[in-house]
Amino acid sequence: MIHSLALVTGGAHRLGKAFALTLAHMGYNIALHYHSSSEQAQQTKADIVSTGVQVYLLHGDLTQPDHIQKLLSDLDVILQTKNLSFKLLVNSASLMPAGNLQDLELENWNSVLDLNLRAPFLLSQHAAKRMAEGGMIVNISDIGAQKVWSRYPSYTISKAGLESLTKLLARALAPNIRVNAIAPGLVLPSGMVTQDQWNQLVDKLPLKRAATLNEITYTLQFLINNKYITGQTIVVDGGYSLI
Repeated sequence: MIHSLALVTGGAHRLGKAFALTLAHMGYNIALHYHSSSEQAQQTKADIVSTGVQVYLLHGDLTQPDHIQKLLSDLDVILQTKNLSFKLLVNSASLMPAGNLQDLELENWNSVLDLNLRAPFLLSQHAAKRMAEGGMIVNISDIGAQKVWSRYPSYTISKAGLESLTKLLARALAPNIRVNAIAPGLVLPSGMVTQDQWNQLVDKLPLKRAATLNEITYTLQFLINNKYITGQTIVVDGGYSLI
């Protein structure tokens, strides 16, 4: 019997981990990519194993094309030796450094665009070749793709590009492979804002609260189950896009 495999990039922690655990509970075996978060990846692996499915850790720096090729080679070994069918790719790995547009250094620009946009393109391109019997790709965007966040220019541009890529892939890979995106708003605070700043941001939202992880992962489940949706970006932002 052939079972389904889902690859989740950036799956060691935060949203990536939530997506991986959701898919595990849905019965997918998980290929869990991580870069620098090795301890968190091991913990996430243990959490996934407890759901009763198999998990395979894949390490790599997705800003490096040769690392992507190595990841794909390792994935092929897993697919062939474990009798698994590659059915789902979740491009969740992301980088969000601050930087003023006028003074933005090339290293900032390259690292963000390489991880947030080029890596999903390359992984999607190669995933499609391994989904001969059909599958789905889900890109994790951000409400920032629709905003003008002057403090995070490379990030917002990369996410806007990712949403455009989602549409292009959806048209190119139909009908066997569906491609969609999820654009969360405020979910988890990062180290770039203080708790007071986070509270101020949340208070501006029409719904007056941040999203729960479940409210974001429900969207992934919805896209998996509704097979008549492709080329769409589903915004889950508590009304952020209205302000």
